[in-house]
Amino acid sequence: MVKSEKIKQVASDAVAFLEVLDTAGVVLDADNQVIDQSSLAIDMGLVEYGKLTSADLVELADSARAKRQSVKAELSFSKNLRSAKLILSARATMLSEVLVIVLVEDITEAKRLEETRKDFVENISHELKTPISAISLLAEALQVAVDDPEQLTKFAKNLQRESKRLGSLVSKIIELSRIQAGDLKGDIEVCDLSQLVIEAVDLNQFLADSRGVKISFDASNEINVLGDASLLTMAIKNLIENAVLYSEANSQVGIGLITDGEFAEIQVIDNGIGISVDQQDRIFERFYRVDPSRSRDTGGTGLGLSIVKHAANNHGGEVTVFSRVGLGSTFTLRLPIHNEQPDERPE
Repeated sequence: MVKSEKIKQVASDAVAFLEVLDTAGVVLDADNQVIDQSSLAIDMGLVEYGKLTSADLVELADSARAKRQSVKAELSFSKNLRSAKLILSARATMLSEVLVIVLVEDITEAKRLEETRKDFVENISHELKTPISAISLLAEALQVAVDDPEQLTKFAKNLQRESKRLGSLVSKIIELSRIQAGDLKGDIEVCDLSQLVIEAVDLNQFLADSRGVKISFDASNEINVLGDASLLTMAIKNLIENAVLYSEANSQVGIGLITDGEFAEIQVIDNGIGISVDQQDRIFERFYRVDPSRSRDTGGTGLGLSIVKHAANNHGGEVTVFSRVGLGSTFTLRLPIHNEQPDERPE
């Protein structure tokens, strides 16, 4: 009886320490019955009816007991069939001759970020390789065509086009990285969305004229949001640019600005090629293109919509899309309205 009480005390002391560290941990006896557990372990669903809910964790505890040393593993876990799968980093260690303590850390987000970083690096390498290779080949072609003015002009134009594409790609990569880090480079200020839309339209006017696309926007009443004006203008510009690039000649891109409760909505509507339902969840991913061949022709980087998404998130908003193949698309950028008080206006 005394020995049993001593075991419980050791387990209790260990768990008390884990509570201070805010760590998920479970203390098991020789039969893998739970003697004690931290509150975080309960919240994660690691324990049920006095037993570990994960067979992998039980196996890890058995391994530590058999080897008489600390063992660790990375494993998948979910509370039930409806719960999201978690990735856990677990370590099992002998706490005494009888007890084993299992420590668990949820590394799902860390793994996701690592995979995102890895994919980002791989995508950047791939995306940069194309224009760099093209520039290298064109430079060689220029040397060969030095005595042919017609070919020289052709290769020079292509070289300029690829240089612009490379510059645009690098700029957007830098901008996206900055936005994802939550860095709003401009002053946070009260912005009139109507003026930002007008500026974004002006930035796209040359592109629209060159492609025979009309941009239609009627300035509405002043609707204010709080944020980085340059970043919001870029997000709106990207939406309009995307609509223009995926529209046919002699078509129209319409822009609407309305309020919906506490949010303002900027809608960019085109009659372009549209987006299939299975692609709509992916179009905001970095480097994803609905039509890769069309993107090559237009110089698209596959980063514009991703920048819009992160810019919206950084301002407490969201961007959504409604589209049907062959019938065009409507992108909606929602941002919280700023109801300015008299003493809040920046000096």
